[in-house]
Amino acid sequence: QVQLVESGGGSVQAGGSLRLSCAASGLTISRACMGWFRQAPGKEREGVASINFRGDTNYLTSVKGRFTISRDNAKSTLYLQMNSLKPEDTAMYYCAALPGFWNSCTARSQIGAWGQGTQVTVSS
Repeated sequence: QVQLVESGGGSVQAGGSLRLSCAASGLTISRACMGWFRQAPGKEREGVASINFRGDTNYLTSVKGRFTISRDNAKSTLYLQMNSLKPEDTAMYYCAALPGFWNSCTARSQIGAWGQGTQVTVSS
């Protein structure tokens, strides 16, 4: 059974940085597409970034150049480095996994496993 546990959320001022972590078990993250999604109150859950089995990355346009997704296969951990944070980045952030050799996993309907979420709040 796949389990994903996020950590690293918190409250920061605009312009600040946070690094989210996702500890994964029950799958080999190098043989999966791993991603980060976020959901703000009253909005749909949206894909923020993903990294596939080859290490190819995809980003939501609004976070390109500010966020970086990475993984440590030995630690089975996924990361999201978030810099230059803006108030509009405020949301619950979820780790997501799609086991298998997929090119990307930015659509919510693709995801096979979710973490419980970690809150990110950015104040102006």
